[in-house]
Amino acid sequence: MRVTTVHEPSHREALWEVESAFERGDLISIFGRCTVSYSGRAASELGTGDRLLILKPDGAALVHTDEGRTPVNWQPPGSTHHAAVRDGRFRVRSERTTPAETLLVRFERVHQLSAMSITGGRDLSLHGSEEDLRTRVLERPELITPGFEPVETERETSAGPVDIFGVDEAGDPVVVELKRRRVGPDAVGQLARYVEAIRDELGGDTSSSAASVHGVLVAPSLTDRAADLLADRGFDHVALEPTADAEGEFQATDGDPDESE
Repeated sequence: MRVTTVHEPSHREALWEVESAFERGDLISIFGRCTVSYSGRAASELGTGDRLLILKPDGAALVHTDEGRTPVNWQPPGSTHHAAVRDGRFRVRSERTTPAETLLVRFERVHQLSAMSITGGRDLSLHGSEEDLRTRVLERPELITPGFEPVETERETSAGPVDIFGVDEAGDPVVVELKRRRVGPDAVGQLARYVEAIRDELGGDTSSSAASVHGVLVAPSLTDRAADLLADRGFDHVALEPTADAEGEFQATDGDPDESE
């Protein structure tokens, strides 16, 4: 991996480094004192401050401050980057045409500039996802309730897609909502909307009892308020952690009470 880093470059030095990095297709990070302007579907201005600008070879541009994990300004992949020195400032412009948007960062001083060749793309293996939970439940449906039989995944309803829809050993409908993290009342509300949507669908079906639709929330743990709401609605909670052990199996757990909502 090739990495070029310069500290306190002049504006001209910064321009040379950035233009060379553009030609190589490098990822570029620039930390310095700057202002930021955006114009397009709306408009915004950031006054002078020390910020981090990241320019990716796919056209994405991200402006980070000292707060939060998401950028305060950005341009999506497919944008075009330009650099120049004008009016005593080093300027970086990222723009796209559809829709017409421009992000302009004006540096009065560059503290550090780095250019690096990053490869590997998005060949990413995710672990501990909701898909892991889905796979586990489909492989071992008895984890939901004895005799549970999955019938459909991502079943479309008026409230949105249900993660897993099935029937219990009595033949009554069961709606299963999967969450990979500790959850609060919002997750219970989401499950309730799915249950109500299924009840509405089955209301005109004489072979099914709409009132018998049951809800099950699968998540590592719940907040106290969420547990109370589940009990009030007559729903169940199945504690499953989407994490593999040494044998590649998944662990059922009572949840980590120290996790935040």
